[in-house]
Amino acid sequence: MEVPNYLRSMSKVASPIQHANVHLISGKEKSLLRGHPWVFSGAIGKIEVDETAPAAGDWVRVLASSGQFIGWGHWGTGSIAVRLLCREDNPEPPNIQWWSDQFAACLAVRKQAQLYGHSENEASGFRWVHGEGDGLSGLVVDCYAGLAVIQTHSMGMHRALPQIVEGLKNAMTDLKGVVNKSTSLLKKLNEIGADGAKDGWLWSADKEELPHAFVEHGLHYEVDPVAGQKTGFFIDQRDNRRLLMEMVGQRTVLNAFSYTGGFSMAALKGGSPHVISLDSSQSAITQAERHATMNGFEAQHEGICGDVLHHLKSAETLPEIVILDPPAYAKSRNTRHKAVQGYKRLNETALRKMPPNGILWSFSCSQVVDAQLFEDTLVAAAIASGRQVRILMRLGQPADHPTMAGHSEARYLKGLILHVA
Repeated sequence: MEVPNYLRSMSKVASPIQHANVHLISGKEKSLLRGHPWVFSGAIGKIEVDETAPAAGDWVRVLASSGQFIGWGHWGTGSIAVRLLCREDNPEPPNIQWWSDQFAACLAVRKQAQLYGHSENEASGFRWVHGEGDGLSGLVVDCYAGLAVIQTHSMGMHRALPQIVEGLKNAMTDLKGVVNKSTSLLKKLNEIGADGAKDGWLWSADKEELPHAFVEHGLHYEVDPVAGQKTGFFIDQRDNRRLLMEMVGQRTVLNAFSYTGGFSMAALKGGSPHVISLDSSQSAITQAERHATMNGFEAQHEGICGDVLHHLKSAETLPEIVILDPPAYAKSRNTRHKAVQGYKRLNETALRKMPPNGILWSFSCSQVVDAQLFEDTLVAAAIASGRQVRILMRLGQPADHPTMAGHSEARYLKGLILHVA
């Protein structure tokens, strides 16, 4: 493997330093000064160290070629060499007070968005920390009625877990517990080493056991972050579930890639006489059926475990509303073309089988497939299906999944509501 230029030019300083100084190539600081949180390896001119090169997750100081301080960040070994976190020119890297202040600031934003701190949503779920969107690259924290679920996407955040837990406790006085759900993410990082990661409780106020109950739009759910996908639920679709509840009326619904039935419960509460939850995971379908029973919709709900594309192809016709919310088809730009073909095939198959005046809700959570490309793909699917399609609404992620100005990559969730003639 070719040695990066900045490693070739790594220099040892005469006087000891505790943290490496990362100097950028001239001009490469511009995007960082505009708010972008990532330092790519190709932007580094040289590194000043005491004895050894920084290890994955170490705090480093990032400097412009002029010597201007830009920020403290976590060192990585991939294409993202540094994740900038703190722009304050302090002599030492962030401490527990800094973490506590960051989490309190995130909560304040959620209070402004009416998602936390109000009696009507005390038992609800929201995203407390949204990585780059909250200036905390590599960290996600979802909160379900006082239970915080952490996902660390970098070695720096993994190594900072003790400080993160203490900071969360300081920021939310009524916090009930903290669970780690990062093992599968960290396995993708070669640097994880022997210390590893283990999903499960990091702290609990009252030795609570999972699953954990929470409420969304008056609907009752149970979440098991350890056994479930992501942090146990897909909070990013909360606003879109509310919209479905308002729009569904008396129409039947197929919720494909349903997971534990979030869209299904919203449709049932909105008045749908019959909703099908379809997912390839039997455990997800079992939990969706439990949610239907918990909310009094057992008679109107049908759970099917099976392959979505096969179900769409074999159906003679589909319900009046179809929801397609698949997992990310592309994790990198190298797989984007294949993902686009997958979205086209999936949506074309559904469009061919939908009844006249049907409504298709179609989503993509692939970050590398931007909104315009996703819309173009669905237009291509409509043309190929021979159906006349109108775009009624364009959907996205909610207020607790913010995008920091200067970092457009954080806009990952796209959705279209289509009327099928």
